[in-house]
Amino acid sequence: MTRRRQVRVKFVVLDIVAAIVVFNLVALLRGLSAADHLLVTPLLAPMAMLMFAVHLIDGYKARTDMLSVDYTSQHTIAVLGAMIGTLMLTYVFVPAGYELQSSRLVIALSFLVLIPVTLGYRRIFYLRAQAAWGERCIVFLGDAASAEHFRSECRNLGMTQRVIATVVSAESLAPFSGADGEPVRPFQDVLRDVEEGRIEVEAFVLRETARELPSEVSRPLVQLYFAGVPTFTLELFHEVYWQKIPLYRLNQIWLFQEGFQIAREPVFERLKRASDVILALLGLTVAAPLVALGAVAVWLEDRGPAFFAQTRIGRNHQPFRLVKLRTMRPVKGNEDLYTRPGDARITRVGGFLRATRIDELPQLWNVLHGEMSLIGPRAEWDRLVQRYETEIPCYHFRHLVRPGITGWAQVNYPYGASVEDTTRKLEYDLYYIRHFSFVLDASIVLKTIHIMLFGKGR
Repeated sequence: MTRRRQVRVKFVVLDIVAAIVVFNLVALLRGLSAADHLLVTPLLAPMAMLMFAVHLIDGYKARTDMLSVDYTSQHTIAVLGAMIGTLMLTYVFVPAGYELQSSRLVIALSFLVLIPVTLGYRRIFYLRAQAAWGERCIVFLGDAASAEHFRSECRNLGMTQRVIATVVSAESLAPFSGADGEPVRPFQDVLRDVEEGRIEVEAFVLRETARELPSEVSRPLVQLYFAGVPTFTLELFHEVYWQKIPLYRLNQIWLFQEGFQIAREPVFERLKRASDVILALLGLTVAAPLVALGAVAVWLEDRGPAFFAQTRIGRNHQPFRLVKLRTMRPVKGNEDLYTRPGDARITRVGGFLRATRIDELPQLWNVLHGEMSLIGPRAEWDRLVQRYETEIPCYHFRHLVRPGITGWAQVNYPYGASVEDTTRKLEYDLYYIRHFSFVLDASIVLKTIHIMLFGKGR
């Protein structure tokens, strides 16, 4: 069993044990269970909810940084989501007589206790694993320029693993060292260090090439692969580790490759649309007071219009009018097309509305009209789309689906204010289009709540 699978199994077992112990202790302290009566079967639903919610935030992956503040927040939100799901299941959908129906407080308190418990042993395990595994390396096999670009991408995305760049043979080495000063090395030298235990390899990454790998390279890679050290193509590494599509692999026939099964299936399209309508109606009902208060606050600040409408590009390149609460003073002349950090055009009320994402709530009306979805690529201004389509290859692919209020790019990449930022966000949008699922949508919802609570919107 590989280390990653061992980690997953350990966390699943610990979560099951923790749920059983915590629920029974809380029920016992509340006087709703006898000491000789162990609750197990009634806890199947809460345990399933807990594990599903933690799975959505990658809480069973060894690569997840469980010491980070972001993970702590997402873990807390996930467990609270599991609590809400359990309460709804218990009191709305399950017939009377279900053992957990005797007390809502037991369910709520149990999940609140599970937050520090489940997070605590994850942090302990992560610290011990780091100490036991030592420095983990990613070995990149390709040309020197590609290796430096890969190293830069790893740094930008916060990866802590050391990246070792290699080439097939010493004859192909060029005098080169990257920004970190580490030179490119022949593959056989690196392989010798691996075999003698001087470096611990997490994965090998192969830069795609039309050339065949020589047997002295492919054979040890195969042996290491079956020994539990994975080898990825660079494209697959992007998808598995960073969950995005590298644009260098895109061309006009990319869409005809494997994938997109769910996105092309009409039944899933109808289910997604039905869920959008139901949730948008509920959202508008709940959010109406917030929108009304926001509109009044916007008007009181400068007596300008409360709402802002702009032409955006939707599915199949169809333009539509997007509605938001106004957060900026009216644009005059040829002002900057992008919103910058500390932009003087943002009003005081607008800064708050942006940070809390309240300004986005009127877009639920666009969702009801069918112009948008709750989740999908960001709806871009038509003026910017014209520019992007001339400068970014295959940018039009993102218009295959309805744009969303939130999406995979929005929760994984900060607000973009350049063509380069838009290019990077496109990689995440294309991953969403290719790998769309309701599980991925649920993950985006949890990450969006995290962003809203910590005021990371712009």
